[in-house]
Amino acid sequence: MQIAILAVLTMCPGAAEEEAMLKFDKQRIGEVIYEAASVFDVNNDGVLDIVSGEYWFEGPTFEKAHKICDITRNDDYYDDFSDYPMDVNGDGYMDIVTGAWWGQKLQWRENPKGESTEWVNHDIAEVGNVERPCFYDIDGDGHVEIIPNTPGAPVRIFKLVRDEAGKGTGRFEQCAVTDSPQGHGLGFGDINGDGRPDIILNKGWLEAPEDAFTGKWAWHPEFDVGGSASVPILVHDVNGDGLNDLIVGGGHAYGLDWWEQRVDGDGNRTWIKHEIDPDRSQYHDLRLADIDNDGKPELITGKRYRAHCGHDPGGGDPIGLYYFEINGGEFVRRTIDYGPPDKASGAGIYFWVADIDGNGWQDIVAPGKEGLYLFRNLGSA
Repeated sequence: MQIAILAVLTMCPGAAEEEAMLKFDKQRIGEVIYEAASVFDVNNDGVLDIVSGEYWFEGPTFEKAHKICDITRNDDYYDDFSDYPMDVNGDGYMDIVTGAWWGQKLQWRENPKGESTEWVNHDIAEVGNVERPCFYDIDGDGHVEIIPNTPGAPVRIFKLVRDEAGKGTGRFEQCAVTDSPQGHGLGFGDINGDGRPDIILNKGWLEAPEDAFTGKWAWHPEFDVGGSASVPILVHDVNGDGLNDLIVGGGHAYGLDWWEQRVDGDGNRTWIKHEIDPDRSQYHDLRLADIDNDGKPELITGKRYRAHCGHDPGGGDPIGLYYFEINGGEFVRRTIDYGPPDKASGAGIYFWVADIDGNGWQDIVAPGKEGLYLFRNLGSA
């Protein structure tokens, strides 16, 4: 069902806001209320599909739903905290990697080669409560590894074992990065400029060794970005000074901030907090993508609806989906959608950005307990 073409200006307190420069065509996908989604070609027909929770929706119209499998429900949560596409078994069809908070496992769901039959679940490992899996290329080999954010459990990296042809074998090797427990929030990027990607936690960062899987990761407790930091924490040079900064949302609190990295003449590193949007809550998932085709990334995020069953600060506030122009640290919020949850969309726990219709503009697939929505980017208003 096509709902509306949106170019929204919402006059609300908080970050500087200007009229949205892009038009979006908003479409409700099915009636599902899972909090994770992704976009990939499920059945290898050359057309992108949408995956969310127990179903995949066949492109290009996304009106036909196919059952994937049953997923455990707890209160108004489904135990599915990512839907990441990865050809785990090397058969040429993308499978799904997910994590479970209550099930405390990483799993992959085996794609039945695009057939309309239910997918088989395979356990990767028991890891503790999974806030959300993250997917980063830790060793620079062109393939992502899985790093689950598991508050209260150590940081571990899971690497897909590949054969000589580079195809997945269905098996994963794991590496323990720390013995101490991590908190809520996880990110990835080069903090110290040595060319190696580091791991960012809510109370500091882990410096990558030369060999990520056999070397020792050095711990730097240089900051505390909050006990409910977003997943992910983004690493980006916000002000263009050559030093990577952090962008952090309050996943279960008010606030969206960037933390400026400074290094003095003696090499001492400090971090300065700058507010982006203090007046909205539950910025749980963040993305960087060039959504307006100006050659520079924008920050895309939104409110996660009922992140703790409505008990978080601001749980009863309107929800919304936004992109922020970064402008060297002078962030400008542009609203894509805003309103009550029966009319508007937030960003869930794992949303997706991709050019789903091939028109050259990045679209947004936004899941959540308020519904699954596709925002087709129609370009400049």
